[in-house]
Amino acid sequence: MRKQLADIANWLGAKGQHLENVTVTGVSIDTRTISEGELFIPFRGEQVNGHQYVQQAMEKGAAASLWLMDEPNPPADIPLLFVEDSELALQQMARSYRDELTCKVIGVTGSNGKTSTKDLIASVLSPYFQVRKTEGNFNTELGLPITLLSLDPETEVAVLEMGMSGFGEISFLSHLAKPHFGVITNIGEAHLQDLGSREGIAKAKFEIIDGFGEESILFYDGDEPLLRDRIDQVDINSVSFGMGEEAAFRLVSIESGDEGSIFSVEGLVTGGFTIPVYGAHQVKNALAAILIAHELGLDNGQIAEALRQAHLTDMRMQPVLHSSGALFINDAYNAAPTSMRAAFGFLRETHLREEKWLILGDMLELGDDERLYHELLADDLATLDVKGIYLYGPRMKWLYDVLQKQGKENRQLIWSELDYETITDALRKVMNENSIILLKGSRGMALERVLESLLEQ
Repeated sequence: MRKQLADIANWLGAKGQHLENVTVTGVSIDTRTISEGELFIPFRGEQVNGHQYVQQAMEKGAAASLWLMDEPNPPADIPLLFVEDSELALQQMARSYRDELTCKVIGVTGSNGKTSTKDLIASVLSPYFQVRKTEGNFNTELGLPITLLSLDPETEVAVLEMGMSGFGEISFLSHLAKPHFGVITNIGEAHLQDLGSREGIAKAKFEIIDGFGEESILFYDGDEPLLRDRIDQVDINSVSFGMGEEAAFRLVSIESGDEGSIFSVEGLVTGGFTIPVYGAHQVKNALAAILIAHELGLDNGQIAEALRQAHLTDMRMQPVLHSSGALFINDAYNAAPTSMRAAFGFLRETHLREEKWLILGDMLELGDDERLYHELLADDLATLDVKGIYLYGPRMKWLYDVLQKQGKENRQLIWSELDYETITDALRKVMNENSIILLKGSRGMALERVLESLLEQ
C-alpha cells in the first residue's frame, strides 16, 4: 500500500492533525517489527495501552499513528488520525483498499490443511505471477486486514487464509476479501467445543461464499457429504475435488518416493505430479492448488514443475533426517481426529522405512466428547504395524489406557503426562537408519521439542 494520510482520513471519515504530505506505506500493530513509512495502530487492552508506544513507533520511522478519540493527551507534534475504535478503523482501511486492488483473491478455509493448501497454491502460482500470501497466523478479523493492507498495487494474486472459532467470522472475512476463488479443504472436528457439531463446522466454513461475486468459484472437498449437501442448496459456481468417484477432479494413485509424494489425477485435469511432502491428505490439498492454477491458465508442465519445488510451512508432514539415519515426519503443527487418521494412513502405506514409530500429543479444542475422540484412535492404531507408540499429554492417558487393554506385546507403549525427556530418552535407544518416526499433536503440545532435543545431540 502507498497512500496519502489525507486519503486514509477520507476512508475513515476521520479528523486528524499534520496530515499534509504524509505518505503511508503499510500498517503495523507492533513497534518491534514496524517499518519506515507505516501507520501505527495502537490498541488499548486490559494489560497494555498501545498509545504509550506511539512515540516509540514514530522514532522507529512510522509515518503517522491512529489515536483513540477518548484517549487523553495526544502528542501535538506528530501526524495523527483520531478514531473511535482501532480495530474497526483497521478493517475499514482494508475494506477501502481492497476495493482499489485489481489482483485475483483466493480465500482458503477448512478444519485441517488451510496453511498447507495456502502454501501449495502460492508455490504453484509464484513462478508465473506476482503472488502474496497470508504470513503466519494472520488469518483472523485482525490479521486478514493487515494482510490486505500489505499488498502492493502490483500484486496479481493474493492467497488469504481464513481462520475462525465461531459462526459469522468466515462470513466477515469473506465480505472483506471478496474472493474470486474460495477453497474449503475439509470438515473435521476442530472447534467442536464452540460450534457444537460437524454440521455446525460445515455451516461456519461454508460462510466463505458470503463475499463471492457472480463469477467466483468454490473448490471444495467432494468426499465430504456435509459440503455436498450444502452445495445442493445454493446457486454458485463450484468444483469438487477428492478421492471418490463423485468428485469432478479425482486423485487416482499415490506413492511415496525420495522426492515426496508422487500422484496422478484425472477429471478436469489429467496427469502426474509430485509434491515434496508426504501424506495423502497433503496430496489432496494439492488438488485445490492444481485446479486454481489451471483456472488461471497454467498448463500441466508449468504446474508440475512449480509443485515439485513447493515450499510448505514447517511442521506439516515435513521430512527431517536425523544423523542416526532415522527419518522423522514432523506433523506437529496441529491435530484433530481427522488429521490424525490421515497421518496414520500415510504411515500405514509408506515403505520409506521398515520400523515405524508414533509420537502422539493431546488433541485440543474437542469439546465435551474429547475423551471419546482420544479413545477412538485405538481402533485406527489397531490396524497399524508399528514398533512403538509414545503418548504425551494428560488427554493421551485415555488412549494409553485403551491400548494397554488391547495388550499388543510386539509394540512398545509409553505415556508421559508433561515430560518430553521420557520420550526423547526412549527414542535415543531405538531409532536407527531403518526408523520412520511420525510426530503429531495439537499446537499447544509443542511436540516439535522432541525432535529439536534429538537434533541437538
